[in-house]
Amino acid sequence: MSEDQHMGNLYQRFPVTIEKGVKAHVWDTDGKEYIDCMGGYGVALVGHQNQRVNNAIKEQVDKIITVHSSLYNKTREEFLKKLIEIAPEGLTQVHLNNSGAEAVEAAMKFARKFTGKKGMVAMKGSYHGKSFGALSLTFNPKYRKSFSPLVEKVSFSSFGDIESLRSVIDEDTAFIILEPIQGESGIVVAPDGFLQDVRKLCDEKGILLIFDEIQAGLGRTGRLWAGEHWNTIPDILCLAKGIAGGIPMGATLVRPDILSSISKGEHSSTFGGNPISCAAGLAALTTITEDGLIENSKKMGEIFREGLEKLKEKHTMIREIRGKGLMIGVEMKFEVRDILMGLIQEGVLMLYSGRNILRILPPLVIEEEDVTKVLHALDIVLTREEEKRNVQG
Repeated sequence: MSEDQHMGNLYQRFPVTIEKGVKAHVWDTDGKEYIDCMGGYGVALVGHQNQRVNNAIKEQVDKIITVHSSLYNKTREEFLKKLIEIAPEGLTQVHLNNSGAEAVEAAMKFARKFTGKKGMVAMKGSYHGKSFGALSLTFNPKYRKSFSPLVEKVSFSSFGDIESLRSVIDEDTAFIILEPIQGESGIVVAPDGFLQDVRKLCDEKGILLIFDEIQAGLGRTGRLWAGEHWNTIPDILCLAKGIAGGIPMGATLVRPDILSSISKGEHSSTFGGNPISCAAGLAALTTITEDGLIENSKKMGEIFREGLEKLKEKHTMIREIRGKGLMIGVEMKFEVRDILMGLIQEGVLMLYSGRNILRILPPLVIEEEDVTKVLHALDIVLTREEEKRNVQG
């Protein structure tokens, strides 16, 4: 039975059926091994079959699986303690939910309630999710056009342009939301000084600053928080993806005065903060902060970037390489579908952004040997593509 018979045509699919994974490797049902540079779209931060996470889940299953937040739970308490311990300064309150989109939805509601204002500003090139509120803050028209009208009072500013941002805010602007490094649009890194300027602008105008670090946070960029690269702390921080080692979880971190503006019953989540997610989350955060994953992300990212720059010198198909840590984009001069299929043949799984950008988001446990193999495979595939284009040309 094919999944496609029942799941509809909702996903861009590749002809690989994954059965198991270990660290930065996965295997299909035929036993073929792949180096995983997809990482579940950035979810597999701590690697597949991480023993801390696996053991925590097994232990929790034998205790209890679900405890609604109307009751207390020690596993949840321990996870929250760890999360606040590593959180950016001042973000000491948390709403636990189940996904990145939910984390953004909560941030929107909290910001509007706290400020009493309705205006919202996001960035051109942004991606914040596909639920109605999050979609309203997502820029790409291909996601938006079929579902209009979306939430009102949303404006978009050019990413990296503080004057553009000044031009779209007004007295009714409740918040500005941005990704310090835009993921979906192709790993676009905030220019130096921009986040500091946005922070200053928000402070001057009484506007809340929200960082979406759903993809860029938790060590992905070689720092625990992407905002650290620019010494900037938001008022609200949205997290998800790898926060619980692959178990669904989202979290919205806020200043205490912001969350205290929300009355009981105004926002909640049935599954948010369930013990399974919290057990996995505690194990994942411990792995990230105590097992050298942040340092490895920085080191392996540098090796990746150096190798990619060499490939750029060799292959004219490569236009630009950008990113930080193990959040890397390779912009090509042509569509990348055939390149991705070629990489699959060579035993590498990789993502894309749009039509012409390769997106590299491997587990933070990836080793130098794997990086070398990925670079070699990409060299082979690009050489093959160039030869094919030369023949066709």
